[in-house]
Amino acid sequence: MAKTKNEATTEGARELTFGGVWNYAPSLEAVDHVTIAKRHDLFVGGEWVKPKSGQWFPTIDPATEAVLSEVAQANDKDVDAAVKAAAKAFPAWSRLSGEDRARFLFRIARILLERAREFAVLETLDNGKPIKETRDVDVPLAAQHFFHHAGWADKLDLLFPGQSPRPLGVVGQVIPWNFPLLMAAWTIAPALAAGNTVVLKPAETSPLTALRLCEVFQQAGLPPGVVNVVTGDGKTGAALVRHPGLAKVAFTGSTEVGKEIQRAVAGRMVELTLELGGKAAHLVFEDAALDQAVEGVVRGIFFNQGHVCCAGSRLLVQESVHDLLVEKLVRRMQRIRVGNPLDKNTDMGAIHSAAQLARIRELCDDGEQNGCTKLQAVCELPSKGHWFPPTMFTGVSMSHRIAREEVFGPVLSVLTFRTPEEAVEKANNTSYGLSAGIWTDKGARILWLAERMKAGVVWNNTFNRFDAASPFGGMKESGFGREGGRQGMRAYVRLAGGLLPG
Repeated sequence: MAKTKNEATTEGARELTFGGVWNYAPSLEAVDHVTIAKRHDLFVGGEWVKPKSGQWFPTIDPATEAVLSEVAQANDKDVDAAVKAAAKAFPAWSRLSGEDRARFLFRIARILLERAREFAVLETLDNGKPIKETRDVDVPLAAQHFFHHAGWADKLDLLFPGQSPRPLGVVGQVIPWNFPLLMAAWTIAPALAAGNTVVLKPAETSPLTALRLCEVFQQAGLPPGVVNVVTGDGKTGAALVRHPGLAKVAFTGSTEVGKEIQRAVAGRMVELTLELGGKAAHLVFEDAALDQAVEGVVRGIFFNQGHVCCAGSRLLVQESVHDLLVEKLVRRMQRIRVGNPLDKNTDMGAIHSAAQLARIRELCDDGEQNGCTKLQAVCELPSKGHWFPPTMFTGVSMSHRIAREEVFGPVLSVLTFRTPEEAVEKANNTSYGLSAGIWTDKGARILWLAERMKAGVVWNNTFNRFDAASPFGGMKESGFGREGGRQGMRAYVRLAGGLLPG
């Protein structure tokens, strides 16, 4: 039977209080509490409904391996119901004035900020990332996306003058586990601003903040069916992608799954945005401000435990400063605090899952076995949970797996170059093309390099900086299409004259 409230506030709710974990003084965040339901249903048509499959699965805290909740396993029938609910809501939502749609988005953003601490704690629990990242980055940036796109909801004709922008219809969105709340906002906000309705499928290992976001939609008075959330594993995502009622699919995740989705929608006249894997290169020249570059490199690879598609996992250093930069990086790695994600002083939290930890260890073992030198921060890791220390490899060549394959963990590969031409050649010697970073004091060199880098995003003397007004996306096997900015809005509208969103 449908519920008007999530079970989080009714049946079997429990309060989890955090403090005294691993025998050190808890931070302010660590003594907070958040209520988590023992069981979560699906959010379809503005209501909480039980899965037709009659099945639920656990979601765990990566830092302790404790079960946080059980989450509904949606099957084909559940996905069909969600798409039909979105299709039913589409005519009224798409006819609503841009000004009225903007009011809903502004309201969602404000409520999200009002409940920021709750979302930050919940994201840290379900994902394993440090509270200072969820508090200072994830939640504020998620709200920023709703604020930003609310501002464009009534200005689409200004974005695309003379092209009569119109919404596409029902959008199916599949998001990853590394930035659950942010990726939900990243995709939902532009879709709603343009007048589309949404069926969202969050990652099965980190679904709780996407489900909690549904409470925000209810609190904001969003019309039923405008956003629907179905949880489950890969089968649920496949059922959504293949549903004939979709006008667009947006996927963020691995390159392998992205290719499967591209094959699944081929020939169906379904718009597609893919934001896939990466193997980003940091280029550090001898004239760079090395201390600043060290901080940028550390942020680029150890932020969010390296669980970032645009992580700067390849460090290309000019030979003349290689030894000095490595020495500085080793010292800096030793100061990275790994531990309780709910401690506000923690720099690096838990690896998200046992499977991901096994992948990281496999690639690191391969690097050692093939002659690379492993430099690792010395730190005492908790006995429970999934943990891996900050790690760096020197003596790496482009033939090594750790230099070619996406590790998706806190592992940095260091290579060298002599000339700018060699730097570009090595940076582009990858099947990926999502991002890159350039560290040099010469503005002319930055422009010369940026023109030649085969990457969708090129940061100059910084790394991993994001803004809702800036487009983000890749090329080659890192996907296509853009999210954020004007280009991101275009991906959710159909333009006059048969022009397709790009």
